[in-house]
Amino acid sequence: YPHSYTFFFFFMFVVLVLFRHVFSINTLSSTETLTISSNRTIVSPGDVFELGFFKTTTTSRDSDRWYLGIWYKSSSERIYVWVANRDNPLSNSIGTFKISYANLILLDQSDTPVWSTNLTKAVNSPVVAELLANGNLVLRDSKTKNKDLNRFLWQSFDFPVDTLLPEMKIGWDLKTGHNRFLSSWKSSDDPSSGDFSFKLETQVLPEFYLWNKESRVYRTGPWNGIWFNGIPKMQEWSYIVNSFIKNKDEVAYTFKVTNPIIHTRFTLSYNGLLQGITTINEPNMFWFLPEDKCDVYKRCGPYSYCDMETTPVCNCIRGFEPKNAKAWALGETFDGCVRKKRLSYGGYGFLLMKMMKLPETSKVIVDERIGLKECEDKCGKDCNCTGFANLDIRNGGSGCVVWTEELVDMRNYIA
Repeated sequence: YPHSYTFFFFFMFVVLVLFRHVFSINTLSSTETLTISSNRTIVSPGDVFELGFFKTTTTSRDSDRWYLGIWYKSSSERIYVWVANRDNPLSNSIGTFKISYANLILLDQSDTPVWSTNLTKAVNSPVVAELLANGNLVLRDSKTKNKDLNRFLWQSFDFPVDTLLPEMKIGWDLKTGHNRFLSSWKSSDDPSSGDFSFKLETQVLPEFYLWNKESRVYRTGPWNGIWFNGIPKMQEWSYIVNSFIKNKDEVAYTFKVTNPIIHTRFTLSYNGLLQGITTINEPNMFWFLPEDKCDVYKRCGPYSYCDMETTPVCNCIRGFEPKNAKAWALGETFDGCVRKKRLSYGGYGFLLMKMMKLPETSKVIVDERIGLKECEDKCGKDCNCTGFANLDIRNGGSGCVVWTEELVDMRNYIA
């Protein structure tokens, strides 16, 4: 009996170890499924990310809503970084995730699709889904060799929810016309699309805008070669490598971390804060925007700037005065400022404004070939020119940006 008992215990131990090994792999083949009832998940290499089903509760109806999502596996609290069916939850605990006809598909209790990758391109060989070490869920040809893993049929990184992870991009894929942007949750326990979004606009110079429904609430300023002009604190992120890509194929922002132990992400909260968060054991917010009242889009109106060190915070540019003095005195500054005297074009001079967030660039003129001196000459010869600056601040500055419209959404930063 003792020998039999020992053998049985050893046998069960081996089975449990094998079971754990089998169900901790990071792939889903065309013959496998994930179901809510099985409680199976897919875990990324390194055990950082986990994909599976989760539920939230609708307090008004006291019913469960089930979602397929990705979260940090090792965090003490469940932190979700991606949700497949955010706007179409499963209404009960019956759901199946699988590969069907070279697509990822999520089925409800009636085997009705509630979410799919919707690919139409024919694939000859079987496909496999894989959760990569960086949290990217990809669909690829099962015969693709390791060195070709960047050739995905589909990837979750192209469809962000509210979170930007390292190596993920937000911005425009110019080849397909697809815009990758962040969209907040509706509430802290409802991942459906909320009121806030963070999107890149590319009219002339690319700039990110934070939106509340159809209203702009914040602007990052243009990329200056190192950081976004309106976010000087990006210089302080010592373990983050920021990159802005602009070529014929895409215009996008991405970042990497030099210390992989520090799990870093940018998340757009349900109440409209874009937050930089690190997680080792517990989440720690190291940065957020909008940060203060001077971050409010067009807070002070045309030809004025916001400064948190002055009272009131809105200031006319030197040579300008409030357009509506009575309203300005009452704190209603959205009309901005106007010139005290009409310009004379017999000669010209410029006011140097340091440590400033550049005005909105939706209608600027850009010349990448010339420097600041030539830019000054270009502006001085144009009666419509209202200001100029370098395009890129690296190596002493290069490129030329000329404003010919009203100067709006400026602020001063503390040196």
